[in-house]
Amino acid sequence: MSDSLSVVLFSGTTDKLHAAATVAAGAAAMGRPVNVLLQYWALDAFRADHIDGDHGLAFEASAPGSTQPVRGTAAIPWLETFRMAKELGDVTIQACSGSLETLGFDAARLDPLVDGPCGIASFLMAAEGGQILFI
Repeated sequence: MSDSLSVVLFSGTTDKLHAAATVAAGAAAMGRPVNVLLQYWALDAFRADHIDGDHGLAFEASAPGSTQPVRGTAAIPWLETFRMAKELGDVTIQACSGSLETLGFDAARLDPLVDGPCGIASFLMAAEGGQILFI
């Protein structure tokens, strides 16, 4: 069994982007190879012209009875955490080619942290034998 961690990041909300980045950084710090596949709204969050925008929070990320985030979420910006993960170890961040096509996004307009486009078959081959996490 491989010790790799593969993360399918579907959500583009700040809380989920931050969670995925934290898991990737933790696995990288432990010496595990990490493969992140950005799909749909996660891809939108990685567009160079959207990085600094407000990505909102998932409904469940709000404090009970409030629309305010749970205290302490996203202490370090999610993009910076992904950068740290790549500095810590073997981390690749790829854009789902099918999602790029569906949304009409150009891979060249994604943040340079994204290594490039990737098809689902290639992603699954790289994930084979390791853990897959869907966020």
